Amino acid sequence: MSKPLDVVYIPMLDYEEAWNRQKAIVQQLDEGEGAEQMLLLQHPPTYTIGSQNHPEHLLLSEDELREQGISLFQIDRGGDITYHGPGQLVGYPLLVLGRDEALDLHGYLRCLEQMIIDYLADQGIEAGRKEAYTGVWIGDLKIAAIGVKFNRCKHRRGFVTSHGFAFNITSGIQHAGFQGIVPCGIEQYGVTSLEDITGKTYTVEQVAQEIVPYFSRIFPYEITWITEKEALPRL
Repeated sequence: MSKPLDVVYIPMLDYEEAWNRQKAIVQQLDEGEGAEQMLLLQHPPTYTIGSQNHPEHLLLSEDELREQGISLFQIDRGGDITYHGPGQLVGYPLLVLGRDEALDLHGYLRCLEQMIIDYLADQGIEAGRKEAYTGVWIGDLKIAAIGVKFNRCKHRRGFVTSHGFAFNITSGIQHAGFQGIVPCGIEQYGVTSLEDITGKTYTVEQVAQEIVPYFSRIFPYEITWITEKEALPRL
């Protein structure tokens, strides 16, 4: 049986504000309030370091970060360092998963990967997984990074998901902030984008609209698009 899921697209949102929104929505869902949501958005140039915590994979000094206008956050998702910036579709599914559901953390990661793999297949692109690595790959190039957190509920059974996926859309994004890090700690492989692979032009909002039906094919949700104002968590 399908559950309701509110989905919003936000053209640009500061990383810290998005992270605070996620935490507020996670708390609401834990308390049995509000609707499950998926935030689809872009961030200004930002590096985030996950729980693997390898600061040596950041190649820029504090001065260089300031000069380039790139923010840096140590956060609570899994994984290593990655880049978020304009031209990249970031998705934060905030879902309630009961303990009696079959979907565990690794199964959830595989489902997010499959959503993007299926979308790319319908764009004529053969994408897949790379053994020992998370994310979506086209040959030896990563097109989407995935890092999530399962937040254990205090007031109900199960978990609430946070963080999610980062899907590179526009051409040249791999020459932007990715040059200042070892992406996801993987030195031997590079990154790519949807436009660079296809030679076609896409907008991030277009891909956000197009990818949601692929999400609902994998996850049992009935989608309702909402406005950014409607998506604001209770304060």
